[in-house]
Amino acid sequence: MSQSLAVVATAEQYLPAAQALSQQLDLPCLDCLHPEVIADIPYVLELGAVLQLRATGRKVPGPIAVDFVSGALNHRRKYGGGKGQQIARAVGLRGAFRPGVLDATAGLGRDAFVLASLGCEVTMLERNPVVRALLRDGLRRLDEAGQSDPELAAIGGRLALREERVSAADWLAAREPESLPVVYLDPMFPQRGKSAKARKEMVAFHQLVGADLDADALLDPAYTACYYRTVVKRPRLAPYLANRSPALSLEGKSGRFDIYTKHGISAAR
Repeated sequence: MSQSLAVVATAEQYLPAAQALSQQLDLPCLDCLHPEVIADIPYVLELGAVLQLRATGRKVPGPIAVDFVSGALNHRRKYGGGKGQQIARAVGLRGAFRPGVLDATAGLGRDAFVLASLGCEVTMLERNPVVRALLRDGLRRLDEAGQSDPELAAIGGRLALREERVSAADWLAAREPESLPVVYLDPMFPQRGKSAKARKEMVAFHQLVGADLDADALLDPAYTACYYRTVVKRPRLAPYLANRSPALSLEGKSGRFDIYTKHGISAAR
């Protein structure tokens, strides 16, 4: 892994865990050095009560963490529109039917959390070990919050993160045909020109993770493995994944869901 990233601890009490994480990810550990004084490494994973991805130096964007408990996802859980949301329609929520979903490109886990909050059992795949560490920390804090909040406990019980270090395409290709009810794909789209107003986490992810240039290779194994449908989330003006037209698309202001159907939801098993 490149030296564009290191691990630091916010305090001595977190240093043993930070050192263990640095060994796991094959990254240098800078002990308790504050990110503002680091000049030669652009990003750090800062481990404290929360694991955060932070840009180093002064006057930089705020940290990035997976937060399933508060903030935007908490607001969306309470006021986001329930099963009337486009993502709910895209994966096939209908009446009491809540299909199991394999989120093969989980990223920060936001869509997976939304689907779990709507009652779906969601399994997450994330091939990048740094992003996977952020997800793991978010799930840990969700579990802690669930000890005093039954609703969050139920959502956490419907979210699972796989730890295999294989690509999503290889993982899907190893599944039995039609063994997964719904496969959900949201591959990282190549970053647009410098004038585009990219979100801070997208800037960091494109630099540390890069775009999913092999995204087209996901569609065939995903469609083979799914029983009901494969759903692909795309920017509104992006080409179809693998240049394959979907059965239908749900389009919003900035994005869309392309739906590749197989068996009808009415055939729910």
